[in-house]
Amino acid sequence: MDRMYRVLGFWTGIFAIMFFLGDMVEISLLFFGQTAFFVFLGYLKLSERMYIYIFGAYLTVFFAGFTYYTTFMMTPGAGH
Repeated sequence: MDRMYRVLGFWTGIFAIMFFLGDMVEISLLFFGQTAFFVFLGYLKLSERMYIYIFGAYLTVFFAGFTYYTTFMMTPGAGH
């Protein structure tokens, strides 16, 4: 299970680099933070149950934040 967190760290790192190269600095910093978080957790050697609990908490925070952003902050048609 710890290897999957390192895989998540790898992919969030790839996304962070791509966002940075696309001049999306704020979102790239968010993804660099997630990369550090996932890689750090990948080397902690926790139990599988603890990894599942952490991932569930991560998903809860992500979905709550994403729902808040898309409901209250994202303006339709403001991208142009």
